[in-house]
Amino acid sequence: MTTAAPRRLKTWSITGDTRRRPTEYEAVTGRFHYHFNRKPAPFDLDPDSAINRWYLKHREGSPLQADDWEGFRDPAALNYRRYIALQHDREVYAEGVVDHYEALDHDARLDPTWVETLNRIYVPTRYAFHVLQITSLYVGQLAPSAYITNAAFFQAADELRALQWIAYRAKSLSLTHGTQLANTEATRRIWESDEAWQPARETLERLLLAYDWGEAFTALNLVVKPALDALFKEAFVDLATANRDGLTAALLQESRVDTTRSQVWSAALTRYALAANPANRAVIDDWVAKWRPLADRGVDGLAATFPDPAASRRRVADSVAAFDTQWAGVT
Repeated sequence: MTTAAPRRLKTWSITGDTRRRPTEYEAVTGRFHYHFNRKPAPFDLDPDSAINRWYLKHREGSPLQADDWEGFRDPAALNYRRYIALQHDREVYAEGVVDHYEALDHDARLDPTWVETLNRIYVPTRYAFHVLQITSLYVGQLAPSAYITNAAFFQAADELRALQWIAYRAKSLSLTHGTQLANTEATRRIWESDEAWQPARETLERLLLAYDWGEAFTALNLVVKPALDALFKEAFVDLATANRDGLTAALLQESRVDTTRSQVWSAALTRYALAANPANRAVIDDWVAKWRPLADRGVDGLAATFPDPAASRRRVADSVAAFDTQWAGVT
C-alpha cells in the first residue's frame, strides 16, 4: 500500500483554502504580523523584555478580541503604491487650488477680524492634527493585523498632509497680515494657554495615554477624530466661506475626502469586530461613553468662538451621529 502524495497548492496559501489567487492588496498585506499571538513572546527577545510585555498587555491583552483579525479588509484596499498614486493626484489638485487663489491676491482681501480668527482657531489646529497623526501611528503599530496597520498608517499620512497645508496657510497669511501668523512660538502659546483650546488640548493629551490598541482606535477613530473633523472640515468651512476665505475653505474641504475614507474603514473594522465577537459591543460602547464627553467639551470650547456656537455644535453633532450609524446602526 502506498501513501498518497500531498496535493500541491494551486494558489498561495496566504488566502487560506480558497483556491484563488490573492489580490495585490492581499499579497503585500496578509499575515505580515507574524508576532501576533506568538507564544511565549511576540518578538525574539526575552519574554520579560519591555517590548514583549507592552504588546502582550496592550494588544493581546486588549478587551477587544476576535478569533481572526486577518479577516478584516480595508474597503479601499489601499497598499503603498495605490495610496501614493491616489494622493499624488489629490496634491496636484490642491496645488492648483492654491495657485488659483494666489493669482487673485486672495489673502490681501481678507478682513483683519477674520485673519485674527484664523490666527486664534485655524493656525493652531496643526497641533491638534499632529496628535491625531501620532495616535494613528500608535494604533497601526499595535494593531493585530497588517490589514488594520496599513489603514491606520495611511490615515496618519492623511493627517500630516492636512497639517502641512495649515502650516502653508500660516506662512502665506504672514506675508500679508504680519509675521506673528507664522511664528511657531506665538502659535504654541495660543495652543497652550488660550481658553478656547484648553478642553480640546486636554482631550488630545489624554488620547496620547490610551495605550490599549482597541481603546486607542475607538477613542481616535470613533469619537475624537470624527468630532474635530466635523468642527474644522464642516463648520469652520462654512465660517470661512461666509468670510470670503475661499482658499482656507477649499483646502479644508479637500482634506474632508480623507476623513470620509477614514470613516469608511473605521466603520468596517468596528462592524467586523462586532460580528466576530458579540462581547465587543459592550467593550466599544464603554469606551465611547468614556471618550464622548471629552470630545464634546473640546468641541464646545472651540465652537464658543464661532458667531453661532449652538449652530456649530449642532453641525458637529449631526455629523457624528451620521457616522455612528455607519458602525453601530444607531438611529
